[in-house]
Amino acid sequence: MSTPALAPQVFEPSVFPSTESERVLFDRHPDRYRHWRLTFDGAVATLTMDVDEAGGLRPGYALKLNSYDLGVDIELHDALQRIRFEHPEVRSVVITSAKDRVFCSGANIFMLGKSTHAWKVNFCKFTNETRNGIEDSSRHSGLTFIAACNGTTAGGGYELALACDEIVLVDDRSSAVSLPEVPLLGVLPGTGGLTRLTDKRHVRRDHADIFCLTTEGVRGQRARDWRLVDEVVKPARFAEHVQIRARELAARSDRPAGAKGIPLTPLSRIIDDDGYRYETVTVTLDRQTRRATLTVRAPDAAPPADLEDIVAAGAQWWPLKMARELDDAILMLRTNHLDIGIWVLRTAGDGRHVLAADASLDKHASHWFVRETTGLLRRTLARLDVSSRSLIALIEPGSCFAGTLLELALAADRGYMLDGDNNTVTPHAANFGRYPMPNGLSRMTARFYGEPAPIDAARARIGTAVGAREAEALGLVTMAPDDIDWDDEIRLALEERASLSPDALTGLEANLRFGPRETMETRIFGRLSAWQNWIFNRPNAVGEHGALKVFGTGNKARFDRDRV
Repeated sequence: MSTPALAPQVFEPSVFPSTESERVLFDRHPDRYRHWRLTFDGAVATLTMDVDEAGGLRPGYALKLNSYDLGVDIELHDALQRIRFEHPEVRSVVITSAKDRVFCSGANIFMLGKSTHAWKVNFCKFTNETRNGIEDSSRHSGLTFIAACNGTTAGGGYELALACDEIVLVDDRSSAVSLPEVPLLGVLPGTGGLTRLTDKRHVRRDHADIFCLTTEGVRGQRARDWRLVDEVVKPARFAEHVQIRARELAARSDRPAGAKGIPLTPLSRIIDDDGYRYETVTVTLDRQTRRATLTVRAPDAAPPADLEDIVAAGAQWWPLKMARELDDAILMLRTNHLDIGIWVLRTAGDGRHVLAADASLDKHASHWFVRETTGLLRRTLARLDVSSRSLIALIEPGSCFAGTLLELALAADRGYMLDGDNNTVTPHAANFGRYPMPNGLSRMTARFYGEPAPIDAARARIGTAVGAREAEALGLVTMAPDDIDWDDEIRLALEERASLSPDALTGLEANLRFGPRETMETRIFGRLSAWQNWIFNRPNAVGEHGALKVFGTGNKARFDRDRV
């Protein structure tokens, strides 16, 4: 999150109203970055953090010492997408800072202190998804990330470093890494940072306990001995060491040196009073019932199957276009419509065209562009999994829940399928491992808790159009009402859902979606949804005399000493 070095600031009353009325957009382009510089040198890309103090997404705070807010992380998310798709020659990425003796001081404390509770938690969720995306690219895309920590690396800044494959810390007798949230702010250390400390770097529990209660952090050889960093290097050799190591890691990658990148052209999105309209995705808002309907459309014709034609289609290739538009729609809804608690998932079009796209994704899976498209689909579906909204899939005639789009129904908390003519779902091999959830399991495996019999029964229907009754028997849908009962069943289910506590539903849904197995990723989001959600509501953190509220004022926090 942040470092004690930030100077005290005085603000007017909160500039973050509970309605968060100003719409946040996630469109960015390197030409308009305010906080990052993206440069390329053959196989090595360098992402240099140079935060504009006056460039906050909301007014009322200064982004001092490379501290960040949501706007900084939106640019980082965009830069990572550019590297993945537009620069296939890149094999390793160095993340560093342009500031003297500061890598990143973490999330801006004054922004957090002035934000609504929902803004804080959703901000933390997006930053963790972005860091998970770094790790996802390390696992699947042939990209290796090095954090070149050239100065103070605190809180969320250390979280960013932890997401990288290797951390190099300058050994200048003052630069340290730290997670100071407990002693300074009264909140959980870094959410994802604390989890990565234990699950990823295997920092010993007693060392982690000392580390998280030490405001000044740990530097030099001790940081390396405790596994907090991989190398400590003297300033005179620091830049050279980082570049040598980046090229060593790049040599291990299979990303193509001579391939031409795919420009990520601007999204085609229309915003009006009814919602958002893209070319393959439509979001319709019903504010009275607090529901959004997301409809994903199949391509109008079978997408190109030949690899040369797929590459020529570029950002217009249906799997990539759909993934980008669905990802943007999810982010827009999550950030700008907190009161819309139910997302109804629908599809439309010819499922055969979806299956044709899936066949191409399988046939050319080893090609870098197809691999990156699969990666974006995987991360987008995982973003759906961790969204704190009720997901209800409605499968009706004219739907195309086939292959990749069947994942939407499998991701839903409930799936209703009208028992009628010409209403089918079609399983595909993609549903059995191409798009793992944050718990590392396919949605089909998670659905049946890994039990072989129902999974094998569903697998036996790959490529087959399955009707409503059989889909219900196979466990692919929750219920299959006939046309007499359909309207009442759906109305009652949605109205009941809308009447329940959103907090209770968030807890219920997160537990049920990730029940079969825990991973580092599920623990990150579980702790964010439960622990951090709770801590961010407690007066010890956000009360009038809470640590987060009084930070930088010269006043000491007053704590309720009861353990809860």
